[in-house]
Amino acid sequence: MSEDNMLSPIERPLPQRINGLAPATLEMERERGEPHITFATFWDILVKRLGTILTATVVVAILAGIYSFKMAPVYEATASVEVETDYPQLTSLSTVYNQTPVEDFSFLTTQMQVLQSDSLAWTTMEQLGLDHEPAPPGSPKDSGKSASQIAGARKTALIEEFKAGTHVDLVKDTRIIAVGYECGSPELAANIVNHLINNYIEFSIQARYDFTRRASSAMEQQLADLKSRVEKSQQALIDYERQNLIVNVGDKQTIDDERLDQLNKDLAAAESDRIQKESLYEFAKDNQGQVGVIIQDPVLLHLEERFADIKADYTEALGQYGPNFPKVLRLRDELAQVQSLLDDNHKRTIEKFHNDYLAAEDREKLLNNALSKENEQVSALNQRMIDHNILRREFEINQQLYQTLLQRLNDATLSATLQAPNVQIIDQAIPPLRPIRPNRRRNVAVGIIIGLILGITLGFVQEALDSSVRTTEEAERLVNAPALAVIPSEGDGHRREVPSAGRALGPGAGDSVGLAVLKRPSSVLAESFRSLRTSVLLSTAPRPPQSMLVTSPQVGEGKTSIASNLAMSFAQRGGEVLIVDADLRRPCIAKTMGIPNEKGLSSFLTGAHSLDEVLIQYDRVPNLWVLPAGPRPPDPAELLSSNMMEATLKSLMKRFTHVVIDSPPLLLVTDAVVLSALVDGVILVVSSGATSRGALTRSHRILENAGSRVLGMVLNKVDMRFDTYYGYYYGPYHQGYYDDITVSNPTHSSGGGRLSKE
Repeated sequence: MSEDNMLSPIERPLPQRINGLAPATLEMERERGEPHITFATFWDILVKRLGTILTATVVVAILAGIYSFKMAPVYEATASVEVETDYPQLTSLSTVYNQTPVEDFSFLTTQMQVLQSDSLAWTTMEQLGLDHEPAPPGSPKDSGKSASQIAGARKTALIEEFKAGTHVDLVKDTRIIAVGYECGSPELAANIVNHLINNYIEFSIQARYDFTRRASSAMEQQLADLKSRVEKSQQALIDYERQNLIVNVGDKQTIDDERLDQLNKDLAAAESDRIQKESLYEFAKDNQGQVGVIIQDPVLLHLEERFADIKADYTEALGQYGPNFPKVLRLRDELAQVQSLLDDNHKRTIEKFHNDYLAAEDREKLLNNALSKENEQVSALNQRMIDHNILRREFEINQQLYQTLLQRLNDATLSATLQAPNVQIIDQAIPPLRPIRPNRRRNVAVGIIIGLILGITLGFVQEALDSSVRTTEEAERLVNAPALAVIPSEGDGHRREVPSAGRALGPGAGDSVGLAVLKRPSSVLAESFRSLRTSVLLSTAPRPPQSMLVTSPQVGEGKTSIASNLAMSFAQRGGEVLIVDADLRRPCIAKTMGIPNEKGLSSFLTGAHSLDEVLIQYDRVPNLWVLPAGPRPPDPAELLSSNMMEATLKSLMKRFTHVVIDSPPLLLVTDAVVLSALVDGVILVVSSGATSRGALTRSHRILENAGSRVLGMVLNKVDMRFDTYYGYYYGPYHQGYYDDITVSNPTHSSGGGRLSKE
């Protein structure tokens, strides 16, 4: 070492150690209120966890897209049919065209079940050749079963697969049933639906025909019984006439006989008339809509035809224009008027039938009374004629009933051939152009939404599980120590960097955070280190600390960068400054500052070199000296806790204005605890987002238990977007303001100038 570079001892007493907290300026900053939850808090969490949110969103969207593109397309063909409620049993040919359907929801539900029946499904499959396809996966195994059981199981499996693709739905407030089928072929789907509907119509017609035939068979049986009764009554009449020698006397019949015969005829006619009118009245009462056809009233027939025409026009207009179209409203009013006229005429006609029936019944009663009186007068003479007339009347009634039943049987047989189907196809199924599944756009959109929800949830879960210290307020709440400075992350330090006037940053500028004060003097990062220097000088006012130890709870929290930049900022202020690398296990100062590490503190403490031999003047920063760690010793803790180390530190404090010591992490080894008792104060480095709360509180407790004085904490690698206080302090306004000063004062920017006062 040359004489010009010789270090002259500085006689300066050590600062008096005092117990207490930092000055009021820092205490006021530390006493900020407790944080409260705002919308900005949630927004900060979302921005902070943006990577997790985007990753989850992209992954779920990609999975949804892959699933959608790999899924086989499924087509659905749909047809619609109108199902009318079953008509009442026909009693005559005239009722074929005059039946009024009765609304029955249970009937429509039944028809929907018929459409989904196994028999219709299997019939459709047989027509299309689907019954020869292999059984679907998951069908029962064939081992240990007979051929019939295997065939039955295969048929059941095919039918279940067919029914799984069939959809039958009732359109609300209508009698229209929508039938659909889903499969991978649009043509096959349309064919299945059309064949299924045709089979259903045929089934409906056949069922109605079978019902009519069964009713006709029952009527034929009744007709045979009635015929037998007619024959018996006729035979009984003939036998009675033979036994009593009753013959047709013609004109020679007495007046009483003629009167009795006439009364019998009138009574038979009255009974027949009463039966006929009663039957007509009962039939008209049960079938009001067919009164016009029964009595052949031209007015009623005209009204019924008018009603049918208006109803057809109304139905057509309603389907074409909708319920609120003027023409539809007009037709609806006309339909209601005609319906009202029909109802009134029907009621009057039925009332007339009722009156006729009552009159016929009264006439029959009168004739019965007259016949009784006549019988009393000629009871002796005509007793046998009375019995004869009774037998003859029985014969005539049976014969009349037989003819009536025969006529009804003929009508029922004819109606079986004239019955129209109660199912009408509204729309036939056509092959669909586009599949209903998969909807790739919708699936991807749903995937994005689900991914966002999942990502946001994961982001908040990560935030809840994150136990690291992130803000100065949080760090100050955990330990009883002020925050000396906030060091932004390297990315934040590059945001507003302006080169010094007349001087470029040089090669490699910005490559190392450890030389930020030297290489990037106008950056926010360098300014934060100068703020740290100011806070350290004021931490023990009125006498600033001379020796200080820089340590951290764990490895990788940036203590070496803090120590090197703090030492350089002290050197730029003025006075001889020494930085000591006391991390004998993993030394980093020499590598950071680009100096050799062959000899240093360890070789000096072991006596291999003298102090002047291991001290290195850092030529890039005037007034800055470096004491590297040197070769790694076998027992670093023994060297640092030796008397030689304490004496060396006292000697260095006499020669240098400030001594900055970089030490190992607190929680890993005891080296920093040993050194903390030898310095004026300890600077605890906390890495934002990396140092856990437990590590910080335990480190501070270790220093307190060792009797060390903690000057404060340095929150390193802070993302300024999430520290609202310092984010504003180091915001665009402060950066622009500081850059203006830097450009106007190039001496300060180059690091060669000195500030007389802090």
